[in-house]
Amino acid sequence: MMVGAVLTQNTNWKNVEKAIAALEKQDLLDFHSLLDLSPEQLALHIKPAGYHNLKAKRLHNLLRMIEESYGGNIDSLLKDETERGRKNLLAVKGVGEETADCILLYGGGHAAFVVDAYTHRVFSRHHLVEEQCSYGELQERFVSNLPVDVNVYGQYHALIVQLGKEYCKKKNPRCSSCPLD
Repeated sequence: MMVGAVLTQNTNWKNVEKAIAALEKQDLLDFHSLLDLSPEQLALHIKPAGYHNLKAKRLHNLLRMIEESYGGNIDSLLKDETERGRKNLLAVKGVGEETADCILLYGGGHAAFVVDAYTHRVFSRHHLVEEQCSYGELQERFVSNLPVDVNVYGQYHALIVQLGKEYCKKKNPRCSSCPLD
């Protein structure tokens, strides 16, 4: 899950799936196998995800943090207190708020609402937030108006992504068909 969270940065999911499949094919999709690879070696396996050199470094940074802070135990990170886990994730070069919150919500079952480009686009186009609204401001809008519930956060995020992909596209949006209007 964490591999996908890093690889999906600025990439569509189909290319991430190809990169993950390449890692699986080489039996490399486990913590220690990935950590044992140099960033250069890892980059060769994740080329389909795009920006493979950069993402290999980011993934390697994440793996090293888990090794150093959690003894290489991913579950320890995922079961850590939400704020401490988020702080440790955000300290990793290349892991931003969206990636950290994805890992916490979907990997660890933490109530961490994920804000992504779809969230910004949908809510700014509906004039519910300013176009330049920060991640934290937009996240707070949701958190303060929804029950603190992992399933609710996951469902909302999934529905916003679906809305963004089908209607609120970056180019050629289908505003006249938008179910929110």
